[in-house]
Amino acid sequence: MAEKIKALLIDDEAGFTQLLKMNLEKSGRFEVEIQNDSTQALATARSFRPDIVLLDVVMPGMDGGDVQAQFESDPVLGQTPIIMLTALVDSAELSEGAVAQSGSSVVLPKPIDLELLNRVVNELLGIEA
Repeated sequence: MAEKIKALLIDDEAGFTQLLKMNLEKSGRFEVEIQNDSTQALATARSFRPDIVLLDVVMPGMDGGDVQAQFESDPVLGQTPIIMLTALVDSAELSEGAVAQSGSSVVLPKPIDLELLNRVVNELLGIEA
């Protein structure tokens, strides 16, 4: 089997991150690192070196936009694809589960549709399904 996709999950809701980590790792495709403190996201990413970042939009301290700006200005992590996760839109608003582009990132609604998430990860990383 190919190398696992290293995903960094940044969200202040610990229960949500544990559940998503468990579901992603159960698929056998992912190695997931969690960071529940957005102010520590960049430091965690520098040590973990993720292939992709799953980033909540609304968080205390630094919100997703602030964290995304840090990543984009980082010389090592600047090209890492980011999937923004938000409960502020629902899949009905994103016609038929289509994803919205926001700058250099993709936006997915919460609760997370794992099939859609896998499709978007494949697309962003150039993996043939």
